[in-house]
Amino acid sequence: MNVSVEYLGDKKFKANTIKSSYILDCKEITPVEYFATGIIGCTGIDLVMMAEKDGFEVKNYSVKAEIERTKSVPMKFASMHIIFDFEGDFDATKAKRYIGASLESYCTTVNSIRDSVKVIYTIIQNGEKISEKEALISMNIELEDGFGGACRS
Repeated sequence: MNVSVEYLGDKKFKANTIKSSYILDCKEITPVEYFATGIIGCTGIDLVMMAEKDGFEVKNYSVKAEIERTKSVPMKFASMHIIFDFEGDFDATKAKRYIGASLESYCTTVNSIRDSVKVIYTIIQNGEKISEKEALISMNIELEDGFGGACRS
């Protein structure tokens, strides 16, 4: 992947990719906000594509993130709570699998920050909360494996 940014003046930059370009207006949206929306946008694309592959349509989709940052410079992301809200004619198990697969395997942006940012998520499907503040499976969380921890090493 090759990307570039050109300064246009007045705190505006032109971002260039192989496929397209767009304007970064730092007076309106900061680079950190672009970064955060890229993270949650990636998971949305995965959800829609996986559902479509199985013959389902995702409707009224929105995703938001509640992000806590460290207090000292460079004010890194400390934690991120991603909240998925959508409608779809597929069961809750499929919804959890789609989002889990995105967060755990496919979404490059989430997987690029997961080692340094605590990521949790909530899923609301068809107006019903089907998962609340779940942590990513592969995060360093103490889970009981039934074998006295032998399967965690």
